[in-house]
Amino acid sequence: MSKKVEIHEGDPNTTGHEWDGIMEFDNPMPRWWLWTFYACIFWGVIYSIAYPAWPLISSATSGMLGWSSRGLVAAEIAKVEEANAPINAKLEQLDLAAIPSDPELSGYAVSAGSAVFKTWCAQCHGSGAAGAKGYPNLLDDDWLWGGSMEDIHTTVSYGIRNEDSDDARYSAMPAFGRDELLGEEEVSQVVNYVMSLSGTPQDAGKVEAGSVVFADNCASCHGEDATGDRAQGAPNLRDAIWLYGGDYDTLHETVWNARYGVMPNWNARLSEAQIRAVSAYVHQLGGGE
Repeated sequence: MSKKVEIHEGDPNTTGHEWDGIMEFDNPMPRWWLWTFYACIFWGVIYSIAYPAWPLISSATSGMLGWSSRGLVAAEIAKVEEANAPINAKLEQLDLAAIPSDPELSGYAVSAGSAVFKTWCAQCHGSGAAGAKGYPNLLDDDWLWGGSMEDIHTTVSYGIRNEDSDDARYSAMPAFGRDELLGEEEVSQVVNYVMSLSGTPQDAGKVEAGSVVFADNCASCHGEDATGDRAQGAPNLRDAIWLYGGDYDTLHETVWNARYGVMPNWNARLSEAQIRAVSAYVHQLGGGE
């Protein structure tokens, strides 16, 4: 049963809605609230005209003031680059080998190189430069292409086996099994021989035969004593340091299908000063020669 709604004299008008005997008075909004609301609308319109605001398909409205957060960052970067211009010029002109003997320049190069490394190199070599499977450890003195300041600079500048730089360091290991240069038994023999150079072979009975396979097929790059050749990027096989792993299955995969690691040429993305700085940083990590 519904109740009769009572309207008393002096009550404001209602909205006309009723629910279970309850009606809503049609009171006007407070003036201060309305003016605040209108001011916010006005401010929003002005802001959207003056500053970047409305998203478009591939960008946003730029605003009449031309302000952007990217612009602020670019201005800060330009300011820092201007302040560092003299020492960067000195870094570019000084002989690479002489950088460590200049305390001020060396300190700047290592600091700047650390920033470059963490921005561009840590994704592959790790934030601590210890590397990962397929990515060299830069903390030791086991270098595929040499660990002098000049060697590191060349590697960083032109990269390894990339298709973007004509000066990239380049070498290619044959896929001995896949391309049928060796049979399965010969691959097994040479893998066991390589394992014996720095550890325990899986099958000691194959080591002697593997040494013959190695001399005939591998010594031209890795050397007769298997200590490698940095001119070709051929690793030392006697030091128990492995880029992809030194267990039987991993070495079998390496010999059978070969490896083909690629490093970008950073001279297309970094300035000469940045390349020299990161070279100095890597060189002083502990494995530089």
